[in-house]
Amino acid sequence: MKDEKLLAVLRLQKSKAIGDILAKKLIATTGDVENIFTQKASTLEKINGIGSHALKHLFDKENLEKAQNELKYIRDNNISYTYFLEDDYPQNLINCIDSPILLFKDGNIDFSNNSKFISIVGTRNMSSYGSQFCNQLIKDLKQYNPIIVSGFAYGVDICAHKAAIENNLQTIAVLAHGFEQIYPKVHKKYIHQVNENGGFLTEFWSEEQPLRENFLRRNRIVAGISKATIIIESAEKGGSLVTADIANSYNRDIFALPGRATDVYSKGCNNLIKNNKATLLTSADDVVKMLNWDLNSTETKIIQKQLFIELNENEQKIYDFLFEKGQQLLDVIALECNIPIFQLSSILLQMELKGVLKPLPGKMFEII
Repeated sequence: MKDEKLLAVLRLQKSKAIGDILAKKLIATTGDVENIFTQKASTLEKINGIGSHALKHLFDKENLEKAQNELKYIRDNNISYTYFLEDDYPQNLINCIDSPILLFKDGNIDFSNNSKFISIVGTRNMSSYGSQFCNQLIKDLKQYNPIIVSGFAYGVDICAHKAAIENNLQTIAVLAHGFEQIYPKVHKKYIHQVNENGGFLTEFWSEEQPLRENFLRRNRIVAGISKATIIIESAEKGGSLVTADIANSYNRDIFALPGRATDVYSKGCNNLIKNNKATLLTSADDVVKMLNWDLNSTETKIIQKQLFIELNENEQKIYDFLFEKGQQLLDVIALECNIPIFQLSSILLQMELKGVLKPLPGKMFEII
């Protein structure tokens, strides 16, 4: 990305009162992020959601200076990044309406090599029961070569990262601050190992501190980047339960490790299971079956569908699209497959009756 465009992205990202949803609307309406800053304020005011307060900060000179300084830091330190409209942006995050418009990354992260992203989170006060289960779970999942995502915090997070490294799996640590510091500091000793086996990801600028609100923002990336989120031990309230709620809003699969009713750090997981917000997790097999990892190779799967189930042209188009992209919204399927929604609903029903597709909550669909 050229400096001029990256500067515009940084200015937009730093603008107060403009979140990721509104930022994407601005980009879509003006055609390109650079066009935003060439428009007259009177033109931008016509965009739904833009108020005078947001416009004031959008063109603020101090905001521009901060963006220029961050751009210099990025270039001077060879910081890698990914823009939400570029091919190397995490596929699962693209479908999240509030995903960051820009992500910074460090290490050897390659989002194109693997679609099996699993987020593992939980309490910082991890018990030996939770630790043993986490280590065994990742060991048993090794044969499926998943990418293990977590938040690099105490307890469950660092346990998941270390278990992934021990089993030669890629792991991604999503940070709640910029790259100029690390939190918690005691985890500095793991930086090299994580970078060698995956890397770090953050939406925050270089000098951004690990503030409480940043951890809540970080959680939506942890939830959105993966097909499933696993909660290993949690009190009745906690950040991991927030992550579970976000994952639920994204129509992701959620698993929770059950524990004794009297254990403080099992109450959160037990409540998720009791309220049907998570699938009870007892072993790696539960994850494998729920996510259909135990099926034959992808090539064989496509051939079998074509040999034994007759699909017409539109049905095959939809099947191929969902096979490549995974779970998708009804509107997205209609747009990408160029099929009007009034026709698409009937086609999807026929595919469901043929046993090749299933509907999900929130007007989402996926192939079986």
